[in-house]
Amino acid sequence: MEKPSKGTGLYFLIFAIVMLGLLYFGNSYFTQGESISNQEFVSILDSDDIHSITVSQNKEVPTGVVVVTLKNGQYKKINVSDVNETEKLLKEKFPSYKVEDVKRDSVFLQYLLPVIVMGVILFLIFSIMGNQGGGANAKMMNFGKSLAKLSTEDNKIRFDDVAGLKEEKEDLMEIVDFLKNPAKYIEVGARIPKGVILVGPPGTGKTLIAKAVAGEANVPFFSASGSEFVEMFVGVGASRVRDLFEEAKKNAPCIVFIDEIDAVGRKRGSGMGGGHDEREQTLNQLLIEMDGFGVNEGIIVLAATNRVDILDPAILRPGRFDRKVMVGTPDVEGRRQILKVHSKNKPLADDVDLDEVARTTAGFTGADLENLMNESAISAAKENRKFINANDVKESFLKVGVGTEKKSKIVSDKEKRITAYHEAGHAILFHVLEDMDPVYTVSIIPTGMGAAGYTMPLPESDEMFNTKGKMKHEIMVSLGGRIAESIVFDDITTGASSDIKKATSTAKKMITRYGMSDEVGVICYDDDEEVFIGRDFGHTRSYSENVAAKIDSEIKAIIDECYKEAEKIIIEHRDVLDRVAELLIEKEKIGREEFEACFGNISQNESM
Repeated sequence: MEKPSKGTGLYFLIFAIVMLGLLYFGNSYFTQGESISNQEFVSILDSDDIHSITVSQNKEVPTGVVVVTLKNGQYKKINVSDVNETEKLLKEKFPSYKVEDVKRDSVFLQYLLPVIVMGVILFLIFSIMGNQGGGANAKMMNFGKSLAKLSTEDNKIRFDDVAGLKEEKEDLMEIVDFLKNPAKYIEVGARIPKGVILVGPPGTGKTLIAKAVAGEANVPFFSASGSEFVEMFVGVGASRVRDLFEEAKKNAPCIVFIDEIDAVGRKRGSGMGGGHDEREQTLNQLLIEMDGFGVNEGIIVLAATNRVDILDPAILRPGRFDRKVMVGTPDVEGRRQILKVHSKNKPLADDVDLDEVARTTAGFTGADLENLMNESAISAAKENRKFINANDVKESFLKVGVGTEKKSKIVSDKEKRITAYHEAGHAILFHVLEDMDPVYTVSIIPTGMGAAGYTMPLPESDEMFNTKGKMKHEIMVSLGGRIAESIVFDDITTGASSDIKKATSTAKKMITRYGMSDEVGVICYDDDEEVFIGRDFGHTRSYSENVAAKIDSEIKAIIDECYKEAEKIIIEHRDVLDRVAELLIEKEKIGREEFEACFGNISQNESM
């Protein structure tokens, strides 16, 4: 909440003084006293309580006001229609009365004072509205001002606070060294990159590492979002870009950080407005500013985006954003370091093994890991514990992965049985297929994601790429639930819709993107580039109808092949399927040891 300005308090003081003056003058001109009737007036004249009587008479007519002052200090007044008759009565009852003219309002009170009061009130209203206007958009003349925030205070974020990004920090350390010691680079004719763009998925720490660069260099840090430059009015964004770089030059050496730059740096020609589109005007001005300042001006532009594929090529060329730093998901060692950072101020029990948590969270970003530890702390606090145990982390892992379990939801026995066999079909294929990860948890408890149950694998290692065999195994696992339903109940449900969609998507990518089909060939037919309405009103395929028919045929062939292989495996393990399903119906959720024990019991019975 903003504090009121000092000017507003002064205006209120002036207004209070004017009102007090008005009350003072008003009281001095208006007759005081309580109005009484004619009978009360006569009875007062007969008493001995009168101190003085004043008769105020109008000049034009014989009317007036009689004010009686009592000995106790009270005032009584009566309006009379004939002052002459009243004076006759007073000469008999109280002859020492006084006579004077009725006091009239001055010209100041009648005409000037109302105008002055109204002027003061209007002045106060407009002054208060002007002070409370707030941000740059509140005033018409400030539309073109930059909305970037300048941080000149000591930045507490350092590279030591950024975990899991070792190589990325090494790349950006050159920027820090240049800002601290620019002379040694200029002496050898070196040119530091004018712009560095941080590319990576959401939550990997792009903004954090940009702040760490400013903290290490101890220089002013301008931060803005790409959307802050784009406005409804053409030219406003370009004006804000100019203002931002003018401010940056005054504070050089400094860092200008533009988050989500894809909001303003999208490819030109993609809008309906052509060259006069507001976003394009802003981008053109940004290109000019970045290519316009000299080597030793000390302005370095950092930007972050997770959509580098839609950026204009001109902004990525050398001389502008001429260095690209990939900020990807951390590996197991990076996750271990990130977990240590986010658990620094959280008391952990002895059974919490951060190394194990790091191994089981493959694919998690830094934001995911922070959320995992925060959910664990919330879980501990809910149970009134002052430390986080392993069970808190496990429950939070499931909550982050599949959503909160809805244990209170009523599920019929028939649906529970169908879900149990469905999830058992997935779990068996996870366990049997060698390219798949082992099963971590199998549950038939509905989740907040809308699923009737889930089977969660446990990644054991970080993988850089997929193989054709593994992708086929993924399709088989996706189809395992539908196959189990068909074998056991001789019927199918709609519960496998998302599984079928996932299997179809994987098979399509194998054919159109990765060239894993002998019939279609090693050709990429997957034109997944975003369609801009200004450039393409309709997205046409880059291949013929004959090729499209072959692609559809190959996708179906892969799905059919995987279905038959998965069905064969589940039929061979029908005893395990029944055992796992019955265990799920009994306990609703089982872990890895309980699940794998079902295979062990079957093996022992067969050997006997």
